[in-house]
Amino acid sequence: MADAWLVVGLGNPGPRYELTRHNAGQLVLDELAERRSETFRTHKANARVVETWLRPGGPKLILAKPNSFMNVSGGVVAGLAKFYGIPAERVVVVHDELDIPFDTIKLKVGGGHGGHNGVRDIAKALDTAQFPRVRVGIGRPPGRQDAADWVLDPFGPAERKNLPILLSDAADAVEQLVGEGLVAAQQKHHAPRA
Repeated sequence: MADAWLVVGLGNPGPRYELTRHNAGQLVLDELAERRSETFRTHKANARVVETWLRPGGPKLILAKPNSFMNVSGGVVAGLAKFYGIPAERVVVVHDELDIPFDTIKLKVGGGHGGHNGVRDIAKALDTAQFPRVRVGIGRPPGRQDAADWVLDPFGPAERKNLPILLSDAADAVEQLVGEGLVAAQQKHHAPRA
């Protein structure tokens, strides 16, 4: 597909994890699908998928939520990329990021995985780290709470109040990345808020 993009939202399967910080990527995909009045359907690559468009006449979007646990999502992502014939440079991975404050979006291509096991597994399965990432800031845990517990906890009350805005901003970042390129998306979403 000449102008198709695979957008993958990372998270863990099942209701227990649905509204946890680690599922921020899948929550962003829910927002993208909702904007297009689309529903995820089961795909043979062990994922739920929506095939849609950025806008009428625009690039094709394959929105995908792996059914695997996050740390082993690479095989699912590589399988979907192969199925749709999409190269790594058009595989957008949307994921939570501990090292970015809550309510902040950052975009990049390539680089390290920063300890994010889902990103690590995808880079291994795609045999490259050169794929675009939309990183949804969840911040570090307060006090001495373990980061592994923090990411698997539900968003707190104050975070839930601002979560719709964060998810909408991240969905905007995905759309701008696909439609206008990385630099334009970075300039908009990395700028301090007015």
